[in-house]
Amino acid sequence: MQNQSQTSRPKATQHYATRLGSYDEMLSEANKILPHWQHFIHALENMGTQEMETRHREAQRLLHENGVTYTVYNDATSTTRPWQLDPIPLLLSASEWQNIEAGLQQRAHILNLLLHDLYGKQQTIKNGILPAELIFAHRDFLLPCMDSLPEKQQLIVYAANLARGTNGNIWVLNDHTQAPSGIGYSLENRSVIGQVMHDLFTDAKVMRTTHFFNALQEALIQSAPHNQDDPHIAVLTPGPLNETYFEHAYLASQLGFSLAQGDDLTMRDNKIWLRTLEGLQPVDVILRRIDDSYSDPLELRADSQLGVAGLLQAARHKQVSIANPLGSSILENSGILAFLPNLCRYFLNENLRLPSIATWWCGQPKERDFVISNLDKMVIKSINRSFQTPSMFGDQLNNQQRDQLIRAIKARPYTFIGQERVTFSTAPTLINGKIKARNAVIRCFAVYNDDAYTFMPGGLTRVSLDKDQFNVSNQSGAVSKDTWVLADNDEVLRTPPVFLKTNDQQITAISEPLSSRAADNLFWVGRHYERIISSTRLFRTILFKQANLMSGYEHDNSECLLILLRSLTHLTVSYPGFIGKSMEHSNEHYQEMMSLFKDQQRHGTLANNIHAFFQTAFNIRDLWSQDTWRCIDGIHTYWQTQVINTPQQPHPAHHLPELSTRLAAFSGLTAESMTRESGWLLLQLGRRLENALSIIALLRSSVVQQRSETLQNQILEAVLLATDSSGIYQRRYRSVTRLPLVLELLLLDQTHPHSLLFQLQKLQHYIELLPGQTIKNHLRKEQYLILKANSELQLCHLDQLIELKAEQGVYAALETLLANTSNLLWEMSEAIAHNYFNHITETHQLSPTSREPTL
Repeated sequence: MQNQSQTSRPKATQHYATRLGSYDEMLSEANKILPHWQHFIHALENMGTQEMETRHREAQRLLHENGVTYTVYNDATSTTRPWQLDPIPLLLSASEWQNIEAGLQQRAHILNLLLHDLYGKQQTIKNGILPAELIFAHRDFLLPCMDSLPEKQQLIVYAANLARGTNGNIWVLNDHTQAPSGIGYSLENRSVIGQVMHDLFTDAKVMRTTHFFNALQEALIQSAPHNQDDPHIAVLTPGPLNETYFEHAYLASQLGFSLAQGDDLTMRDNKIWLRTLEGLQPVDVILRRIDDSYSDPLELRADSQLGVAGLLQAARHKQVSIANPLGSSILENSGILAFLPNLCRYFLNENLRLPSIATWWCGQPKERDFVISNLDKMVIKSINRSFQTPSMFGDQLNNQQRDQLIRAIKARPYTFIGQERVTFSTAPTLINGKIKARNAVIRCFAVYNDDAYTFMPGGLTRVSLDKDQFNVSNQSGAVSKDTWVLADNDEVLRTPPVFLKTNDQQITAISEPLSSRAADNLFWVGRHYERIISSTRLFRTILFKQANLMSGYEHDNSECLLILLRSLTHLTVSYPGFIGKSMEHSNEHYQEMMSLFKDQQRHGTLANNIHAFFQTAFNIRDLWSQDTWRCIDGIHTYWQTQVINTPQQPHPAHHLPELSTRLAAFSGLTAESMTRESGWLLLQLGRRLENALSIIALLRSSVVQQRSETLQNQILEAVLLATDSSGIYQRRYRSVTRLPLVLELLLLDQTHPHSLLFQLQKLQHYIELLPGQTIKNHLRKEQYLILKANSELQLCHLDQLIELKAEQGVYAALETLLANTSNLLWEMSEAIAHNYFNHITETHQLSPTSREPTL
């Protein structure tokens, strides 16, 4: 019975068809399940297809809630794509992993020694181990980096893509040495699979990855040229448009590092500094996620807007450590693969344990002729690979393309390589509820720590969705897998928790500096949020008035409705909008309402502000708690799926209540989860500023002009509804709406959260708490402006505000007060931006007159 259970095919895999001539990770040549897969497959059999699909959906739900995304550059339909994770992991036995780890350990040491040599004495070139053309003709050999590498270990982080050939042997497809990606996605995959497959994970004795992340953190600390007791480490990211931006933000958050873009950093006195609200903060270590040539526009690529001018100079003076050092991309030159066995014997006097895919560099006449004569069996690549220079499969070229390629090879042979066209091994993958074989590639990760490389057990596995697809990458639509290395004993289960210090030294709390870019984004998250809130409330008020008019519940309120529609135009700054329209233009009114509701491309619309709110929050993904981010993503996803991308015309009344509830959840979560530090201040500053401007815009467009008593009462009721003040007005005054009472509540009541005075007093309080030196007996400009606005409002007299200027029918004093306050707030906003932000973009530049109403 024991032999039968080990050799029989469970029902779950009875239709599992492998590809002829390829190796399968789960099945032996005799079409039997391999020993280290047997327990897992039988567990899947007991689980059943329906339960497997349920767990798959749960995994995708968790990934979505955690905001795990990946940007596909050629996808015009979406900026980011949800990360895809197959619930069936790839399993490796402990003995096989030991061989892989030993081979990659050797390989990483070779590449580290080679990096030191190429930017140092270049003995490998002088001794004929490497051809000079292979190195000097490669665009990623950066002359400015000569003699700039640190004296310590150079190659701190290393990754390699592995595949298995038809004979079951592991091959290295390529090495990643400049900014290896995938570490954060591997951590997230393990977290999610550990939840949805917790029973199988525990029973399988899977090696933990905890020690790898501890080693990564420790390696970066040890690499610091100064201040090793408490170095400031920053993750240098290209920004939110990068394909793996989620990972950058995720690693920064999980490891406790600062997340910085190039313009967050500056070089002064040969040191790198982070621009923060408190001023310049020194940076000791940079974990860069930017390609070499883009990292320093001063000495490398002049047109780069991603890097830090002077970064190489700081590295040259040993004032900052960079993982990995600038110049390390030369090791990704695929032509080096052809010479790696000789390099191994040269550096280590050993044979290469883990071979590369068979590679011929065309810079040698014999190898060039061999590649050309066997073109149909080759994959041709440029040593300077990019998205613009894809691999070419010889057997897929027509005669003209073939001749053109041969001419190109003969003209510049040293820039081409030929590689054997290999098939990948297949791994079991859940496809439409069935387990099917798909091509698989594994990316393994290592970090140098304590005189050796520490490897993440397993790594990031990717599989193709199409059974005949051999380009297995995330950009081509591949699906990821968790990779389980099955241990022989229970020792792997007793590893320390991730990212926790295990020594007995006293630990003190660290106040993480807030970069100017992050402060700018937090400020605008608050502003976009309040724009959504104010627009939503006015939208709902208009719909309520429309419903009353149609039902006959109210007397003719068409003129009031028209005034509210014009107020909506002023509030959203969406001119000309309803300005100049009359009630006879009902069809135009409907079209304009729908445009303001769902036109995402038009500035000022509800949809545009929701999208801007999401994108601005995404820019600082690392600063939000998990629950807060889920709320932010939920608001955006709801609007995209239910309003923007729905085939039917959405009705605002059906979606605005749900939107209001989700917005309230964001406000509650930030209040409960954000520490009262600089980030909180900037978020609240943005909210209070925008709230104050919204109140002013609404009042100026609705109540500053004299109306008939009936119309004025209708307008005042609507204004109270639009400011969420109707209930408190009734409780406090128990009276019909009267202009003096409404103005007292909405302008001067310092206890009412929706009054103008409440906003100004909060603004003054938050500005006082902002970091910055105040000269004795002098106020900073933003302090002076908010004090002036606050004082002028408190010193006004209600009876003077509602004195009518007879010749124009306008409450002139009220109009003047509101206009002056608005101008002061805009000037204050510019002062805050000037003093604290360095990255104001054009989309945030609104003139002080942009909310001026047309009376």
